[in-house]
Amino acid sequence: MRIVQCVPNISEGRNLEKIHHIIEPLMNQEGFKLISYEPDQDYNRTVITLLGDPEKMIIPLITFFERAIQKIDMNVHKGEHPRMGAVDVVPFIPIQGISMEECIEYAKSLADHVSIMHHIPVFLYAKAAQVKERESLPEIRKGEFEGMKEKIQEPMWKPDYGLPMIHPTFGAVAIGARMPLIAFNIDLETDDEKVANQLAKVIRQSSGGFQFIQAGPAMLKERGHVQVTMNILDYKKNPIYRILETIKMEIKRYGVSVTSSEIVGLLPKEAITDSLKYYFACDKIPFDSKMGLDDLTKHAIHYLKFRDFSPLKIIEAYV
Repeated sequence: MRIVQCVPNISEGRNLEKIHHIIEPLMNQEGFKLISYEPDQDYNRTVITLLGDPEKMIIPLITFFERAIQKIDMNVHKGEHPRMGAVDVVPFIPIQGISMEECIEYAKSLADHVSIMHHIPVFLYAKAAQVKERESLPEIRKGEFEGMKEKIQEPMWKPDYGLPMIHPTFGAVAIGARMPLIAFNIDLETDDEKVANQLAKVIRQSSGGFQFIQAGPAMLKERGHVQVTMNILDYKKNPIYRILETIKMEIKRYGVSVTSSEIVGLLPKEAITDSLKYYFACDKIPFDSKMGLDDLTKHAIHYLKFRDFSPLKIIEAYV
């Protein structure tokens, strides 16, 4: 079976009626499943996870883009998460029986369709990037929707597809192909965003921290605290436990603690086992490599402080 994970992000996390209307074309389709959609009111963003045959995803995704144009006006959008478009990013991720090169071709196919049919400028990013400057999504998105109006007219930021002007209400989108990353957020026992910002600087690569880590601060008004929000781009080279334990160590200077953490979207089973092996070794407990997903989940909640977590957050539950 050819299986990809596709994770579109939309810039709407508060109006459930709008969200349901936008994602409806992705529901109950042959060849792939809508695994989850996770709205966040503070980020004002919804992360959508699809799993299955990429060939079957393209046409429903084109309709999904059309619905986003109808329902989201970026001129009035506000949220904690950086964004440049109503559909902000769409990555294709190889899971089984498919190569990265094939995922790049599906990214290009979707980019071609939405730019022509919906007049949306598209940047190819990550493994699909045509120039090195566009491998990094934060680099493309810098300036966000408001700054993109002028940025896109600069020669070096001419979109890969479409005209060098943003769609007046939609903005622009990044479509690409990448290896699985982990969207990991750490909740802090404080509402001081400066603390989260300082901790993000400690761990992110661009500030001299860990390689393969993108991080920043976010205020969660609904929950009454801040968090360090991050992408772990290569969990094999910098596993979850290393980042979590660094934050727990560094936060002591501020007199607060880590209360919990969360995974947004799915993650590979290996990303959990790699970290649990560390904690089991610390506690002098033999690690059972044949442990089932239920037990892995129980230990991940205990050691990694995952909240709102279940076996259905693990990719292997579906493959």
